[in-house]
Amino acid sequence: MSIIAKQKRAAADSPIVDRLQSLLCEDLDAVEDILAARAASPIAMIPDLSSYIVAAGGKRLRPIVTLAAAHCAGGANAGTHALAAAVEFIHTATLLHDDVVDESDLRRGKPAAKTIWGNSASILVGDFLFARAFTLMVETDNLEILGILSHASTVIAEGEVRQLAAQGRLDLPTEEYLAIVEAKTAALFEAAARAGALSAGSESAATALAAYGKNLGLAFQIVDDALDYGGTTAVIGKSVGDDFREGKVTLPVVIARRRGSAEDHEFWDRALDPEKQTDSDLPHAIHLIRSTGAAEATLTEAEAYAGLAKSALSTLPPSEYREALSDLADFCVSRAY
Repeated sequence: MSIIAKQKRAAADSPIVDRLQSLLCEDLDAVEDILAARAASPIAMIPDLSSYIVAAGGKRLRPIVTLAAAHCAGGANAGTHALAAAVEFIHTATLLHDDVVDESDLRRGKPAAKTIWGNSASILVGDFLFARAFTLMVETDNLEILGILSHASTVIAEGEVRQLAAQGRLDLPTEEYLAIVEAKTAALFEAAARAGALSAGSESAATALAAYGKNLGLAFQIVDDALDYGGTTAVIGKSVGDDFREGKVTLPVVIARRRGSAEDHEFWDRALDPEKQTDSDLPHAIHLIRSTGAAEATLTEAEAYAGLAKSALSTLPPSEYREALSDLADFCVSRAY
């Protein structure tokens, strides 16, 4: 059974992801071959750790977006495969770094790499995967695409630092929250879609697909933040309540605190300080997010961005790939229900 076939079986509860993987089966197999080859190193710890997290797979949403965007713009090719692998390496590197910064113990339902190999190894192998990504980008011999993905990498790093600086800011404006999400998550989806289209040679399609990717990424992360207060580890790939335990101020918290009573404000002010939390705080936080309607309001925001993503596709010629990308935007929101 191929890697993609195994992933399709694992994604059986996500029909649209399964459909995209079927449409892109040969392309994705080529991407998996590149990932395996470029994660290799004579230094044993590097392939051991990188293979551990790369082989964990996830849904490969970012490479899927890269490949499907190329097909919407004329067709994928060997350069597209290399870019899709680069995008996945960038994403994987950020996960390794994030788990150290966030002190997360789970990633994609498995023990985080840092719990097995330690923080230093996770950071250094993350750097190795970033370097591999840039090698792949250079090999495409397209300065425009190299600029797009290198800029996205910078924006992602800035977004993570911006989120760190916002930690504990309980009066965080919604606009600042969205700016963080746009940087740390949406930027890579946007770059993946734009780069995929450009690899197929279509500047006009690249603009539409970049707008699609940006809004898809916003919807995806907003839903992830909602799921932290009511999802399951199987859906979000990390422990439920991680954001809360780390004191991250996300949209559900911003809305719940804004709508809450003075007593609720006091709760949030104390409970979002990791040093002052108690075991009963997470259930109460979930109760407040539900009782104030913050959960529904958060998902309404995500649905709006999913709608913008779908609208961005309207200028593209009809195809099974365009239809599947449109359905993917719906899936990003529906996984919260």
